[in-house]
Amino acid sequence: MTKHYIESDIRNNYRALTKCLIEKHLSITTMESATSGQIASLITDTEGASAILKGAFITYSNEAKIMQGVPAEIIDTYSVYSKETAEAMACACAKAYLADIGIGVTGTMGNIDPANPNASVPGQVYFAIKIHDTVSSYYVELEPQPTRLAYKLAVAKEVYDKLIEILES
Repeated sequence: MTKHYIESDIRNNYRALTKCLIEKHLSITTMESATSGQIASLITDTEGASAILKGAFITYSNEAKIMQGVPAEIIDTYSVYSKETAEAMACACAKAYLADIGIGVTGTMGNIDPANPNASVPGQVYFAIKIHDTVSSYYVELEPQPTRLAYKLAVAKEVYDKLIEILES
């Protein structure tokens, strides 16, 4: 079954999420690789987002992830494209910004990563959500998307769906 990702719906979802986080006084941060800041951007599209988003990291390279607190051993042991790396990313950004919620995203969009050719499979994305002391990790396989933006929005939608599920439980 083909999943459809509609940009206007995703933007509306993130507006509602940002307002919800503001109302609940929950801070959030991201460490994004595959989405290169798309999730943080969607959050900050809503007025008042500065109350909940103190900052975010775009860690497109392994070195950048390590510089921001992801242990090199995790990347070496499990690969940069793994639930363990996504979990370490979520924990590292939450710690750096003292945020209630940390989101880590890593994966390969529409092509093989030349820096990690043996670990990257197009469309495979790992993400993790840390809320307070609980970390949940997820894996999605995206069907080919028409553009890089479409891939980023698709991942943002997957992250949104899981985060809302957690917040409402």
